[in-house]
Amino acid sequence: MADKPFHVETMRSQLGQVRGLGASKSGVEHWWVERLTSIALIPLTIWFVVSVLTLLGAQQLAVVHWAGRPVNTVLLLALVIMTFHHMQLGLQVVIDDYVNDTRSHLAVSLLNKGAALLLALFAIVAILKMAFWPTAV
Repeated sequence: MADKPFHVETMRSQLGQVRGLGASKSGVEHWWVERLTSIALIPLTIWFVVSVLTLLGAQQLAVVHWAGRPVNTVLLLALVIMTFHHMQLGLQVVIDDYVNDTRSHLAVSLLNKGAALLLALFAIVAILKMAFWPTAV
């Protein structure tokens, strides 16, 4: 027995060992998407804050016309999509870390995804309504 080398057996498949994937099989992708959305949000947020400051005190119709410009519409949509996706990813990490019960984890995860999707859809519809606002008001 003393002449046998010490051997530790792993429970992961050989392919899993080579790829380096953990139990969730998507941790690295989740991490990268969270980082990419945060990087994308930096210039979008700066653009949005500067734009809102320039619109301070403007009439509602001027704001609607501003939001209806194609570049502004696309940037607003990108900001909303990135914000809610980033929010959902960040909350999912908290849920994964602190909700241990399987059924509760599933319920809270679905609530997180559903709320993020619903809020994003409300914002997208509002932006699109401004973008396609009738010009003869």
